[in-house]
Amino acid sequence: MKRQTNNHWDPCAPEAKAFQMLCRRGFVRLGLGAGLGFGNLLQARAVAGNQPLATVAKPIRACILIFQYGGPSHIDTFDPKPNAPAEIRGEFKTIATPVPGLRVTEHVPNLARLANKFALIRSVSHTARLHDSASIHALTGRPLDGQDRELFAPLPQVYPSMGSAVARFHSNRRQVPFAALPFTYQNVVPTPSQGGGILGKNADPLRIEVDVNDKRYAVESLIPSAELGADRQKTRDGLFQALSGKPSLIDKSDVQNAIYKKAYELLANADIRQALDLTKEPQSIRERYGYDFEPKPAGSAAELGHARQMRGQNLLVARRLIEAGVTFVQVNDFKQQGQNWDAHADGFRQHREALLPMADRSISALIEDLEERGLLESTLVMVTGEFGRTPRINTTGGRDHWPDCYTVLMAGGGVRGGAVYGSSDRQGAYPASFPVIPGDLAATIYWRFGIDPATEIHDQAGRPLRLAAGDPIERLFS
Repeated sequence: MKRQTNNHWDPCAPEAKAFQMLCRRGFVRLGLGAGLGFGNLLQARAVAGNQPLATVAKPIRACILIFQYGGPSHIDTFDPKPNAPAEIRGEFKTIATPVPGLRVTEHVPNLARLANKFALIRSVSHTARLHDSASIHALTGRPLDGQDRELFAPLPQVYPSMGSAVARFHSNRRQVPFAALPFTYQNVVPTPSQGGGILGKNADPLRIEVDVNDKRYAVESLIPSAELGADRQKTRDGLFQALSGKPSLIDKSDVQNAIYKKAYELLANADIRQALDLTKEPQSIRERYGYDFEPKPAGSAAELGHARQMRGQNLLVARRLIEAGVTFVQVNDFKQQGQNWDAHADGFRQHREALLPMADRSISALIEDLEERGLLESTLVMVTGEFGRTPRINTTGGRDHWPDCYTVLMAGGGVRGGAVYGSSDRQGAYPASFPVIPGDLAATIYWRFGIDPATEIHDQAGRPLRLAAGDPIERLFS
């Protein structure tokens, strides 16, 4: 049932698609925990039969997507292989969690403690082996048209990011449906996976930037100039409103008018400005998320990442934006290639000292903080990179790009805490059961918002497409 292509799982093969469809219709969407024994598995098969797909009482109100740009090692985080040979197992030990049978790397102790509050999808797979292609697939749910490649010149975005799709189709339209922070990520040029694409500029996010020196967040394009007071701003707004209905005087399209209108509304939006002002947050909370963290300097890779000191604070801002009414927040964990999760060399030290400590601290703080504020059930948190890392350690002590199998974490939003969906083989190389494609992850997010993943959209040539190129993983939710 599984086609072998160069000895690996090909998720695009017809046989693979048929297998995935079989999985979606059967017992496998039960959100099975890692400790489920074979006897219980047979019982689950027997009782599942033709039961209808899981239903969730209430759609979510918000989503926070944490994008770990560069590709974390799944083997050195949430899918360890302690019984594999040393050249695959690596240096890290594993630790137990509250979920029977579920172990994770020793370097995420805070998240390990919260394992009964999140689910792991250990069988995510696609075929893009380069950062730009892989990022596009991971964040839009669709592969880059054409060959797998890095981009050395700007390329228009085609398919919408998941946040943009939610911004366009979510029934509860808000003034700021989608925000992205604390920068636009890029390899050589900004990767075309961060906006509306064929859905248009109106589906682009509100882009929030961080000032590392001042430790401040702002939408720079919306900061009024010093000489523009409230009265002048009001006068300009009135003039625009008066002229916008007279095409002979102001020649703007409906889309441009909508953008101008949105800009004026945002300038007057006190909730968003306050959400970005972390001085309003108790220092104890800021420290809980991680503040001013600096790994031991080693002069390379992640230790030099832009705004690395603010990685924990980014998630605190995300929580504050959700409280201020933003529907979808994307947090880009790193900005640029070569200074992110892409640990081709010295990978264990990088994960141990620079990458995992702040991720463990801030993501666990976010989950607990959302729960304490009564927001976790209505907010889905998803943590993903664009791919995982090679099972075999390379000659420079790192792992290379590996889209064939990797792990995604989901918390809140009705997800079954402690569930593990799918599995990788003994080396963490390929899905051993129930493969998932990025289109399934996108469909899951849309479905949880009450958006039909089969909603029809159209490409530049007017051809119809499904909003999501996959199906929701419904059995991960109660």
